[in-house]
Amino acid sequence: MTDTAPQTDPGRTTLQLLRSLDSGPRGLTEAEAERRLARHGENVPPGTRPLSWPRLAARSLRDPFTGVLLCLGLVSAAVAAWGTSCVILVLVAISCGLRCAGERRADSAMAGLRDLVATTATVLRRPGDDATASPAERELPVSQLVPGDVVRLGPGDLIPADVRLLRAQGLSVQQAAFTGESVPVDKRPVDLPVHGESTQLCFQGGSVASGSASAVVLATGAGTRFAAAHGAVGARRGASAFERSVHGISWTLIRFMLLTPPLVLMAGAALRGRGLETLPFAVAVAVGLTPEMLPVIVTTALSRGSALLARTHGVIVRRLPALHDIGAVDILCVDKTGTLTQDRPAVDLARTDPDALHWAAVSAWWTLQLADLPAPDALDEAVIAHADAAVTDAYDGLTALPFDPVRRLATVVVRRPGTPGTPGTPGTVTFAVKGSVENVLERCTLDEAERVSLLARAAALSGDGLRLLAVATAERPARHRAYSTADERGLTFTGFVAFTDALVPTAARALRDLGERGVTVKVVTGDHPGTAARALRDLGLAPGDVRTADVLDALTDAELARLAHRTTVFARCTPADKARIVTALRSGGRTTVGFLGDGVNDLPALRAADVGICPRDAAAVARDAADIVLAQPADRPGKDLTAIGHAITAGRHSSGNIATYLRVTLSSNLGNVIAMLSAGLLLPFLPMLPAQVLAQNLCFDAAQLSFAFDRPAPAALRRPTTLRPRDFLRFITGFGVLNAAADLATFGVLALALRSTAGATDQAAFHSGWFTENLLTQALVMLLLRTGRAPRTPGPVRWAVTSLTVVGILLPLTPAARPLGMTPLPPVYYALLAAVLTQYAVALTAVKRRYLREA
Repeated sequence: MTDTAPQTDPGRTTLQLLRSLDSGPRGLTEAEAERRLARHGENVPPGTRPLSWPRLAARSLRDPFTGVLLCLGLVSAAVAAWGTSCVILVLVAISCGLRCAGERRADSAMAGLRDLVATTATVLRRPGDDATASPAERELPVSQLVPGDVVRLGPGDLIPADVRLLRAQGLSVQQAAFTGESVPVDKRPVDLPVHGESTQLCFQGGSVASGSASAVVLATGAGTRFAAAHGAVGARRGASAFERSVHGISWTLIRFMLLTPPLVLMAGAALRGRGLETLPFAVAVAVGLTPEMLPVIVTTALSRGSALLARTHGVIVRRLPALHDIGAVDILCVDKTGTLTQDRPAVDLARTDPDALHWAAVSAWWTLQLADLPAPDALDEAVIAHADAAVTDAYDGLTALPFDPVRRLATVVVRRPGTPGTPGTPGTVTFAVKGSVENVLERCTLDEAERVSLLARAAALSGDGLRLLAVATAERPARHRAYSTADERGLTFTGFVAFTDALVPTAARALRDLGERGVTVKVVTGDHPGTAARALRDLGLAPGDVRTADVLDALTDAELARLAHRTTVFARCTPADKARIVTALRSGGRTTVGFLGDGVNDLPALRAADVGICPRDAAAVARDAADIVLAQPADRPGKDLTAIGHAITAGRHSSGNIATYLRVTLSSNLGNVIAMLSAGLLLPFLPMLPAQVLAQNLCFDAAQLSFAFDRPAPAALRRPTTLRPRDFLRFITGFGVLNAAADLATFGVLALALRSTAGATDQAAFHSGWFTENLLTQALVMLLLRTGRAPRTPGPVRWAVTSLTVVGILLPLTPAARPLGMTPLPPVYYALLAAVLTQYAVALTAVKRRYLREA
């Protein structure tokens, strides 16, 4: 047998190819097909298998913050700080569990989508192992196809494998998933390529637009062109916006944490003569600087947003950080074909001649009735949809000469019911002819000036992004002899029928909403420049200066980045061109780029973007590559692009809550660390015991979990939300110093309230006073630094702030204070502390307003 390798060489004749496949026009026997199935495997693309729980957990631990926490937990265990170690390790486990559950849920939803795809094909098979038996058509699962099988193709069928045509009638194939071209491509069973194009080959992932054919399977499974494109999905992608932000903030914190313990140890040894007994305190200070709840809050916020999107809008977030990334998107690149448009034409009534539309509808209707076609092609469907209902009753159809790709015409012969004629003659008939402009005009009776004028008009309409059908008619005496293509001459030109790409109904509103959210939309398509520009104008956007991909090769990456930022439409783009444009837009590092596409030709761009998005009916390989799938519920059929806006809002909601947590926590923690280091230099005893630091962190962490459930103000959702390390560093430095000032002011309050020397009782009172002040200042920070105005009704943050305040005031007064080394405080302390906190709140509000003005 010689069928072990894909036979896609277009230079082979059909006979040579069939011999190499050890097959024939009558197909394979069942026994041979089974042997080949065992040898080649099932005809399925190398789909993305769901990751196992251990692999998901290992991927979760690669998150920088989670890794830092894990190291701190191990260090705490090494210095016998078992309480701190247990708490940190529990937080790590919770974070990993939430993230794994969210991504596993997304994998399950994607598996459900794959099950919705049609998976059968019509195959010629001969029973048993009898090569002389007559073949019979069978409907088999696509997965059972093998090289050498002969399949039947009809309108609407998906191409089930890479095939070569044996016979075809009027076949045109939609290849937009590969090329981005919205126009179906004519295919015919020639032995050699025509003008360098392999018109005899069809590839898995395409679909039959019109006509019928039989074809032999050349390659299945991993050997198909579809699978080769899928292989590119596995390529490692660059860091996303979320990963860049998290890494930047992580390394900033890691530097602080690595410096803190040595500083505490050295200060204690140099000024107070303390040794390694301060190590647990130094580790506790480092833990205090760490936002240990961040992995839990990030995972909770993103998981809640993802679950809400899936439940209310049918949006599947396949990678949790992608929800942050889509909230940060400020440029969205979109493919046109199949994304903004519906892969089907629509009649442009404003540019169509009414008489031409009438006769085109007559031709389309009677071709469908008389030619015994399974379904009309896309242009005929569009024409019939706009036809007058009288078309079906006004004529009697006599003959149909269907479209074929050689003469590029379709003709019907009709007559009106009761057409008068002389006795013994059938009267007159009308030829209604439609087809390509050049082929129709050359059959019309026109002088040269008329022909040139009509060609110029057709060129102008085509240049405006319209597709044209020319229509002509002729009145002829009826006859009993059959009509043929030889009668398609001496025609009278009637007019043009103009078509545009049918737009996705929600596309215009979706693009308008994106603009209001501060997202710039760019179209990057493989289609014709005029067609792309026309679609954008129909959607209410100005296309500007349309660029074609042929200019890209001459540009450096820097030049392309400048061009890409000022260009709205790129046309005639190959998959590599799309990826290069997306990469150029990302190159500055301050732009987050999303890409919305649905075809195999969009794979490189989906991978190059910060976040790849595709609709539900995208090619399976595109869904596997995307981070977010717009898989609206079944009770809302059609393509709902407004789901992108909902996803962006959810992303900004989650990211806003994460950013608020980081600002509040890092500024408060930095202030506490500065105050602790200062107190360690000023006081003859530890400013706070390790158990007290742990208890304080637990209270603050529990309260901060409320940020994952907060609702940001509407103003926070109107622009992209990004976690920029430099902005955070500026924020936490300013507010951290302010927090440290409040802590140091508390030292004076404690000294004034206690009025005694530093005995054991006074140490406990100092610890109690600072513990209370820390919790109350952190409650103020949570309330005043959250995003937007405080809600009118109590929300999770207000309840958390109230609880934190109650714990801070009452804990030193309860029996739980003694095990923690705390004691009740004198009433005067609370009065003085209230004065400090009032001034702190005023200062916080003033600094926040100034910060917002400068932001």
